[in-house]
Amino acid sequence: MARNGKQTQSKAFRLINLWTDERSRGLIFQFALVLGLFIFIAFIVSNTIQNLKTAGMASGYDFIFDTASFDINQRLIEYSSTSTYGRAIIVGGLNTIVVAIFGIFASTVIGFIAGILRLSSNFLISRLVSVYVEFIRNVPVLLQIIFWWVILLALPKVRQSLSIGDSIFLNNRGVRLPSPIFEDGSLLVLSAFIIGILLSLGIKIWSKRRQELTGETLPVGIISIILIVVLPVLIYKLSGQPIGLETPVRGKFNLRGGFNVTPEFVALWLALSTYTAAFISEIVRSGILSVSTGQKEAARALGLKQNITMKKIVLPQALRVIIPPLTSQYLNLTKNSSLAVAIGYQDIVSIGDTVLNQSGRVLEVISIFMVFYLTLSLITSAFMNWYNKKIKLVER
Repeated sequence: MARNGKQTQSKAFRLINLWTDERSRGLIFQFALVLGLFIFIAFIVSNTIQNLKTAGMASGYDFIFDTASFDINQRLIEYSSTSTYGRAIIVGGLNTIVVAIFGIFASTVIGFIAGILRLSSNFLISRLVSVYVEFIRNVPVLLQIIFWWVILLALPKVRQSLSIGDSIFLNNRGVRLPSPIFEDGSLLVLSAFIIGILLSLGIKIWSKRRQELTGETLPVGIISIILIVVLPVLIYKLSGQPIGLETPVRGKFNLRGGFNVTPEFVALWLALSTYTAAFISEIVRSGILSVSTGQKEAARALGLKQNITMKKIVLPQALRVIIPPLTSQYLNLTKNSSLAVAIGYQDIVSIGDTVLNQSGRVLEVISIFMVFYLTLSLITSAFMNWYNKKIKLVER
């Protein structure tokens, strides 16, 4: 009996210690908070489903297997009006991803160039870039999207298309470009290109480590050109030139051959790229200015040229300041692509709205939007965080 009493007192003592310990008490509060949050979400979901049933509205994601019954003019995968809602949403998601990738690439190039040129000692160049930055970033991006769209729609009709080298045609239906033709053996050429890129990256990493140990350098640029360009071209010739180009040609009433990029895509890409680039240029400028002037003076004293100083000394140190806000601009560009609905570019939001109107599944479609953009944002953030850790300054 006494032993049971001691065990009860021991358990009570442990519980009291668990509560009085600051770390344990914090864990208890966090667990209670998470549990309460899950209960609240479950209540909201249950209440919503019940209200939908009461109103006679269907719920669930089974609608994605129903027939879409509408067309999509720009798509990367096979799609027809007899395809399902799910496939239509996938097509819209791919269209969003494409414009985001092209926009991120173009805005990065333009932004870095503009940020560096704004610090130029040439008065005219620096002032012109300043005017571009201040004007573009103070005009709403939606207005810029509509502006570019109207400009493209004002181009000549198809029969009076403007041509560039008789292979690229501009008209109010978009840009007509040559399309690749892949025959037997093309996979070998593409494999050689990919292998060349991987080998170039490996040689670059090995050369950097070798330079740190011995101080000796390798002509990595020349080796990369040989692996990425010369090797695939050589295999392309030896395999009988299996990759060709179908060049657009003028017909009596239309253009034949090639593939067409819609004016909506071009307008959205130009607007998002130039708008985001204006903000990136300021990020780049602030990153460069954060580098001590002593670094630049030391490079100048060693006789290094200005472009070498910028490439080898200033930018590597400035990137630690540039990368975090640059990530935010990439995320903003991806989310701003949803404004494409204003000009009829069929991204995930535009197609999702059509699906929503036809199926009546409001919450389900909105939840798909949320998961899609959340996934893109997390992937972009994860990659940029990895790159930020990779380039951070290592103290010795």
